[in-house]
Amino acid sequence: MGTNKGPLLNSDAGKGSGSVIFVSVAAAIGGFLFGYDTAVINGAVSAIQEQFEISSILTGFVVSSALLGCVVGAWFAGTIANRVGRVKVMLLAAVFFFVSALGSALSGGPLDLTAWRVLGGLAVGAASVIAPAYIAEMAPAQLRGRLGSLQQFAIVLGIFGSLVVNYFIQELSGGASGTAPWGGTAWRWMFAAEAIPAFVYFMVALQIPESPRYLVAKQRFEKAKEVLRKYVGGDVDHRVDEIEESIKSDKPIRISDVRGPRLGLLPIVWIGILLSMFQQFVGINVIFYYSTVLWNSVGFSESDAFATSILNSGVNIVGTVLAIMLIDRVGRKKLLLAGSALMFVTLATMAIIFAIAPRDVEGNPLLGDASGVLALIAANLYVFGFAFTWGPVVWVLLGEMFPNRIRATALGVAAAAQWLSNWLITTTFPQLSEVGLGLAYGLYALFSLMSFFFVVRAVPETKNIELEDMERLASPRSARARR
Repeated sequence: MGTNKGPLLNSDAGKGSGSVIFVSVAAAIGGFLFGYDTAVINGAVSAIQEQFEISSILTGFVVSSALLGCVVGAWFAGTIANRVGRVKVMLLAAVFFFVSALGSALSGGPLDLTAWRVLGGLAVGAASVIAPAYIAEMAPAQLRGRLGSLQQFAIVLGIFGSLVVNYFIQELSGGASGTAPWGGTAWRWMFAAEAIPAFVYFMVALQIPESPRYLVAKQRFEKAKEVLRKYVGGDVDHRVDEIEESIKSDKPIRISDVRGPRLGLLPIVWIGILLSMFQQFVGINVIFYYSTVLWNSVGFSESDAFATSILNSGVNIVGTVLAIMLIDRVGRKKLLLAGSALMFVTLATMAIIFAIAPRDVEGNPLLGDASGVLALIAANLYVFGFAFTWGPVVWVLLGEMFPNRIRATALGVAAAAQWLSNWLITTTFPQLSEVGLGLAYGLYALFSLMSFFFVVRAVPETKNIELEDMERLASPRSARARR
């Protein structure tokens, strides 16, 4: 993710910059669907639980089931893309998104809904890997940072878009369990609506060229030069030679590459794993998956709960834009520390508010006017604290901090840890909330506090360090020196 100064288009970008922006935006639609698919469940949780008459444990599993598909999709997407091409994987992901949307809308019970959600998760996992890889391989150096940031921005836009669509569907239908004016239950249309951006993604992906890196790998040198000439410019013959040399040094993902003396893995790999776990253990996806249920349960009307979820998502967008502006100026480590501190304070505030609030006959906390406003402010500050720090910064660090020789393998391990941690938090929230929202948010506050001290002690600063110089960060001696 970069923050180079100046407009996206400039005279140095070459005459193909307009074309490369188009193909980058096209690829980033996968990020939009990534965000849309993961958040679309938000408005449908209560209606699904009510219609299918399922327990909180099974509800948590249905909500988090897509994340299991994400793990598999992220792990295998790169390998498949190397065999059949980046664009074909995008097309396959678009088909999976489309089929998952319609299948979820037509599901007759929790089991087949789970299956359709897992299918969508495969597409999310693939999109999380293929879109940034394709953009990096297509973009000229002077635009790579800003174009690469499109993926993260598209994800938060997808979350926002999903919540807005859910809001209008339930408003027109009298609630998520109501009947839409055009027929059918509202929550089913929430899922079905995703088929529209999925179809757009498929059609747009048909219009973009294959990655020059893939073309060189398949010995299609003239086609690779044609693509480079149109989208990158410069000495395309030299660039093809560079790509060919780089491909020769590529290795498939192997766990043996990241083995080390401490608990079986290299220290820098453990740092990547723990960064990924803390990013999820602070509970951010509880907001994006369950916020409508949460605000409804503490006394907000269903309409107000949907509107509050949209507000949370809007704050997420603002925070992400701020991160793009600050990350190369302030540095990664300082942003993480600021985020941990702000999240701890806001989560602790919410935990206290929910713990001391009076309860209704079903045991749900009831927030008064003052406590409701305070909880809403704390929740939005929490989302903002995550959005301009731990949300984008962890992905940047994971792309930078590993030495070249282990980067692909270490990234695969860290990404798998992140999806699994996301699944664990998402699955357990319904049970934790039944015990008490104060307990749930208190636990996430504790993880935020732990993340602060973890960053202080273990996380390296990668600002202004070339990727080729990351080897020294993996050295235990240099890690001790930094401390």
